[in-house]
Amino acid sequence: MVYTVALTGGIGSGKSTVAERFSHLGICVVDADVIARQVVEPGEPALKEISEHFGPEILLPEGTLNRRVLREKIFASPTEKQWLNNLLHPLIHQRTQAALHQTLSPYVLWVVPLLVENQLHKKADRVLVVDVSPEIQIARTISRDNVSRQHAQQILAAQATRDERLAVADDVINNDGSPERVAADVDRLHRQYLELANQAAQQDKD
Repeated sequence: MVYTVALTGGIGSGKSTVAERFSHLGICVVDADVIARQVVEPGEPALKEISEHFGPEILLPEGTLNRRVLREKIFASPTEKQWLNNLLHPLIHQRTQAALHQTLSPYVLWVVPLLVENQLHKKADRVLVVDVSPEIQIARTISRDNVSRQHAQQILAAQATRDERLAVADDVINNDGSPERVAADVDRLHRQYLELANQAAQQDKD
């Protein structure tokens, strides 16, 4: 399989910005969040199961998933969260594996917000963590998702800690600073990953 770099970070860390920069450099990005949204689109079997389980209020008038209501339900109940994970994780895993096998770039960037929580870091050749201070995470989450400070703090508390993410990191991009600094870090790591991917390909041949 193609050399895989797993990208992770807490909510509001700027994973999407970093992933976009890698994409501009010609690298295929497989985003677990994008796949997670695809498996619950209208017409997908998973959405039907979710609506039957939680009731019609879980759907918006046009038939799409009401993500805010779903978030509130699973944050309030670990049992419901587990039910949802048991439904969605196998579907997301299946589509992710298919996408990783189809990539044509020298290495692939696998974006996984819950990499540490789901013990997926061992499935990647290398782990890149986008690191940011908790206060910036909270501020970005409040601004982006239009939620209360308390709700943003609850989301952070439900995720792996900053130290837990950094403990599995091979590489770290600090996103507290300027976009220019982040871009420079991505460019540097891109060159490094190209070299590592080339070395891995040579070893496979040998």
